[in-house]
Amino acid sequence: MGLGPVWELRHQASEPPVPQQSESGIVLSQPVLERAVLIDLDSLAQQAAQCKACGLCQTRTQTVFADGVPGSPLMVVGEAPGADEDQQGFPFVGRAGHLLDKMLHAVGMNRRSNVYIANVLKCRPPGNRNPEVSEIEQCAPFLYQQIQASQPKVLFLVGRFAINALLKTEKPISQLRGVVHQIELNGRQVPAVVSYHPAYLLRRPEEKSKSWDDLLLLASTLNSLA
Repeated sequence: MGLGPVWELRHQASEPPVPQQSESGIVLSQPVLERAVLIDLDSLAQQAAQCKACGLCQTRTQTVFADGVPGSPLMVVGEAPGADEDQQGFPFVGRAGHLLDKMLHAVGMNRRSNVYIANVLKCRPPGNRNPEVSEIEQCAPFLYQQIQASQPKVLFLVGRFAINALLKTEKPISQLRGVVHQIELNGRQVPAVVSYHPAYLLRRPEEKSKSWDDLLLLASTLNSLA
């Protein structure tokens, strides 16, 4: 990438229900992982495309549902689509997506073969602003159902809004890195590794060494479940 570590790993191997809002207004205190209705992903994508539950439906070009291979061992969860994603209809296709692909390639993963990718929000916030709590409340059930349907072995959560929504915590990423978290999904514990969003790494390349450590932890977790 020209800055930071080289991303190479050497021999290491119906209507969706609405979650409740926390007092702080950021964390979804009772996510609907256990209550979300499991449906076909194609049907779910159609529901998302027709969704008008929040104001983002008025400014989107199209919804951005997912990319990659459903049923893959790894599922990457980001925050919200940007301008490139809004135009093309797929998550992580701009500069941040190019960086994400490099990061995944470094641990032997590829969205064309063994990775499934989605965002918490399916519509782009105007001006790429941060997601609002009400928008996450309306849209997160789609994500929960995607996780249930795809059944990943490991989740890779990038960016604080993805981390907040799924780990139910307001702690900063710096305090959550370096640990394999567990997300309960219909009685099944799904390991989750957290890291900085690739867009943040483009702005702060000096942090790439930390994300490299996160990738090593991700690779180790995937290998342990292979």
